[in-house]
Amino acid sequence: MRALKLLALLPFAALLGGCDFVVLAPAGDVAVQQRDLVVISTILMLIIVLPVMALTVFFAWRYRQSNTAAPYEPEWDHSTQLELVIWSAPLLIIICLGALTWMGTHLLDPYRSLGRIAADKPIESKDAALSVEVVALDWKWLFIYPDYGVAAVNELAAPVDRPIRFRITASSVMNSFYIPALAGQIYAMPGMETKLHAVANTAGTYRGFSANYSGAGFSGMHFEFKSLSSADFDKWIGTARASGNMLGRTDYLQLERPSENDPVRLYRSVDRDLYKAILNMCVEPGKMCMSEMMAIDAKGGLGREGLNNTLPLTYDKYARRGAPLGAEPTFVAGICSMDEIKDAPSRDVLAPLDLTPLRGVGLKRPPFSPAHPSSTSLLLGQRPKSDS
Repeated sequence: MRALKLLALLPFAALLGGCDFVVLAPAGDVAVQQRDLVVISTILMLIIVLPVMALTVFFAWRYRQSNTAAPYEPEWDHSTQLELVIWSAPLLIIICLGALTWMGTHLLDPYRSLGRIAADKPIESKDAALSVEVVALDWKWLFIYPDYGVAAVNELAAPVDRPIRFRITASSVMNSFYIPALAGQIYAMPGMETKLHAVANTAGTYRGFSANYSGAGFSGMHFEFKSLSSADFDKWIGTARASGNMLGRTDYLQLERPSENDPVRLYRSVDRDLYKAILNMCVEPGKMCMSEMMAIDAKGGLGREGLNNTLPLTYDKYARRGAPLGAEPTFVAGICSMDEIKDAPSRDVLAPLDLTPLRGVGLKRPPFSPAHPSSTSLLLGQRPKSDS
């Protein structure tokens, strides 16, 4: 009978054999430090949890109703020794966890540049960081290598023992960029940039994915992270440069459209300002960038007249992607005077046929009440007279 029970457990053991403990066996130094933080915190908490669980079983067994040999002390209510143990042990553990969390929060800050390649290998001057610009699309990942002028969809590569500096944004909804073997997850949000610093210490192929639900194609939003030797990474860059694909702004607008389970694609060239335009929501030609509008606001804004300029900054993903309920996209081409618009017929901006109302000529005076001469005087630029 015992043998049959063991055989019944074998299928469950087989299922557990498929588990991937990459979080506890990572390939990057940042992930290793995060693993250590989790393990140490767990051990510290088990110092309290295990004795409590063991004592619960011990008390239930020792003071059971059938055990008449156990002492019966209904009047007992205090023990200084027990009070010291009960309060001092958790207090010390909380202090240790607090110190550990404080140090880990600062040392493992994703925005903080790496201070080492590995535990026994500090960063040297020759270890220049690899810059990678990450864009979360629906439902795929775009990786741009500005130093090499290439890009890839759903495939990320980096040399072993070389620091990686990620700049991360999104095209539509919020996502989460996560490579468990490399570092912790960090969010990707449209119109915003997050950063992540990491390094891979072991060659291999690891899984990366989105850890934040983002719609129908979320399950296929994963990619391979290839940790390569320097020579193999150069070959990978060469393969990208040998591909026939180019990623300009028009190409990106097509790539940005929602699609599921996209294959790996490499691009031999990338528009040098593409990531900046994606971040500022102005990939479309003639559309005002968010940074330009922010600069205008920083100088005092345009008042009520500028309200209409803020609405087109909303990302027109629904209209551009063919959604039936999306309104027609409108763009702010720039801020200029009507004379500049009139004298620049080459621009894709249609000036009004009659510019007189825009110049303020012929507009009606604002209404005022004759019963209040002070308001009339103010409108005429005169100081109201006092009653005296």
